[in-house]
Amino acid sequence: MKFAEHCDTTTSYIGHIETGRKFPSMEMIEKMAKVLRIEPYHFFINRAEQNMDIANIYPLLPNSMKNEIKDQIEFSVSEVIKEILGKY
Repeated sequence: MKFAEHCDTTTSYIGHIETGRKFPSMEMIEKMAKVLRIEPYHFFINRAEQNMDIANIYPLLPNSMKNEIKDQIEFSVSEVIKEILGKY
């Protein structure tokens, strides 16, 4: 309950994330990481592997969630590139 409060959300929403019924936004991932004092990428690392390669993204995530993460990352990267190129 405290975790949900610190993340400014409900316990049921956290439960849906935990059970794979919902996937959090990048903002929520950042909030959760901040509360836990970890980097956001730690949510996606297969702890059984010591190698921090991108191939070790947590393998149990459904493909739809992996695709959503990929899309969000690609969008964020393209926005940063646009911002950088706009400065020149």
